[in-house]
Amino acid sequence: MNSIMTNVGEWGGQVGDVWAQEWQRTDRSFTELNALLFPMIAALAPATGRAIDIGCGAAETAVSIAQVKPGLDITGIDISPSLLEIARSRAQGIANIDFVLGDAAAQAAQNASVDLYFSRHGVMFFDDPVAAFTAFRQAASAEGRLIFSCFRDWSLNGFAYEIGKLTDDAAPTDAPGPFAFASQDKVAAILAASGWRNAEALAVDCNYVAGRGEDPVGDAMSFMQRIGPAARAIRLAGQERRPAIVDGLRRICEDHRQGDYVLFSAAMWIWTARV
Repeated sequence: MNSIMTNVGEWGGQVGDVWAQEWQRTDRSFTELNALLFPMIAALAPATGRAIDIGCGAAETAVSIAQVKPGLDITGIDISPSLLEIARSRAQGIANIDFVLGDAAAQAAQNASVDLYFSRHGVMFFDDPVAAFTAFRQAASAEGRLIFSCFRDWSLNGFAYEIGKLTDDAAPTDAPGPFAFASQDKVAAILAASGWRNAEALAVDCNYVAGRGEDPVGDAMSFMQRIGPAARAIRLAGQERRPAIVDGLRRICEDHRQGDYVLFSAAMWIWTARV
């Protein structure tokens, strides 16, 4: 069993539904990444034109950019109806943002011409990433830019690696899933093969915020039993094994408590490229 992997089909159903219910804590988990990623996206974004948020989820990224670039038309695309319902609610009153249900790569041609593609951890699930990024490049404007974040190696991401050890998981493969873009060489090859130029990867080390408050361990336990590898491991485990996984998760969360927080080490890439 590999509890680390989440396939694209699950995002349109159960996984997307749970993420929609947990959007506040999932956004919180990326707080430190956001502090670097959002200004980088804003710096690349033109004042006017068209931008696409690939796999926008509950739209924290899209809303943030729309607010600082009011003349830029932004479309968030996701395959989860539940997440888009949250996204539309959060974006009420923001005139320069809309949302579309579907596969961003499949819809690329009809969205041309795009000045900026951006994504926070939404690009690792395409069955054929070269075809997907080729479609994005072909629909980009002459000055089109690309920026996205993704996880680095799972062994550098404690929230995944330590849960994986607890459940005897093997390291994830490079199949579509959260860690599909962990290899810098692989992603560089994908971008080159799809026609993107001047690709650069920035390595980011930060904290993944799993719990917070007066009882951060309890908060982290609640969150991690619904989102991520622990939730998947518990869901897939037999009834006899589940209590041991939950007990192990509690020990891990207690080990990572820092005052009012439960923090795990996290390692990301921020990729940029241009047409």
